Order: sequence, then structure tokens, then C-alpha cells
Amino acid sequence: MQAEDTYKTIDKKAEGFFKDRGSKFIALAFPVESEQKVQEYRAILRKKYYDARHHVYAFHIGKDQPIYRSSDDGEPANSSGPPILGQIKSFGLTNILIVVVRYFGGTKLGIPGLINAYKSAANDSLQNANIITKVITRRLIFEFNYPAMSEVMRIVKSSGVNVEKQEFVENCMLDISIRISKFEEIYNKLKIIKSVKINS
Repeated sequence: MQAEDTYKTIDKKAEGFFKDRGSKFIALAFPVESEQKVQEYRAILRKKYYDARHHVYAFHIGKDQPIYRSSDDGEPANSSGPPILGQIKSFGLTNILIVVVRYFGGTKLGIPGLINAYKSAANDSLQNANIITKVITRRLIFEFNYPAMSEVMRIVKSSGVNVEKQEFVENCMLDISIRISKFEEIYNKLKIIKSVKINS
């Protein structure tokens, strides 16, 4: 069972391919963390595959309040975008965009043929992808006096947090990322140390 503060995605771009009656379907999957990134990738692919008939896509971003959309891009309604989104969901992935570029082969495939083609191309890209589990974290920035260093570092090291930035001068500063399920516990431990001043 997947932990509440983890999600599955892909680590880098992956490609898939499907062909039916002359039409070629090139699937390109990307890890994304924002709708802006979705638009950037779509613009790049429109330039690269400028001569393709359709650029159908679907994306899923976020876990607790997910954003997901699909577009048929001129294909018959619900024949292409939703089957791609269906593959993203069946693999249990988030923070992912899949674009399937179609080069028309001269023969119409019909709705069942289109559904199968877009689903198969998207599936192939995910079969070729490296699926990873990522942890959802939250940042915490705080300052403390030098004498509290050993106490602070003991909490930080025993909790397995990631130190993003640190400054150890007269006043010390730590910027750490903590997995969501541990955040409250670590926050409360740090808060009771006398000189700790939490900024965020």
C-alpha cells in the first residue's frame, strides 16, 4: 500500500509507438510539476512534429487536490484524450504528461480503433518508462543560536530530513525539507528548543 505522503511518477522522458492501417501514433511521456511545464512541452512538440495531424494529450498533476485534463485535439470526442488519461490512472501515476502525436495514414480507424490506438501508444510509453516513488515534503526554515547546535542537529539527523541550505555563523540558519507525515512531529521538537525561531 502506498504511503499517504508518496506518489508514483516517471523519472524522465519516455517514448512509445503504435501503428494501425498506416496511421502512426508517437507517444511522449514527461514528468511535470505544473501546468506551465505542460504548456512548454506541448509547444516544443508542436514545433518538432509540426506536420502531424493531431497532438492529443492528457496530464495529471498533484495528489491531494489533483488537476487532470485531456484533449482530443480534433479527433472525435472522447476517442483519444480520455484513453491516454485512463492509462495514467491505471498505472497510478501523477505529475505526468503524455502527448500522442498522430500521423494520419489515409484510412479512418473509427472510434473503437482510435480508442485502442491512443490507449496502446500511451501504454507503450509507460511500459518503457522508469516509474519511481517520490516523497511529498514541506520546507521548514528556522534560525537558532550556536549553543543549540548539537540539540538541533540531533533532531535533524535522527529524523532523516533533507538539508536544503545551512548557515553556521553567529546566528545559525537551517532550511530543511521534511516528509509530510513527519512534519508536525519534527516541528514540535524544534519549537521547544529555547533559541529556535521558525521563519516558515
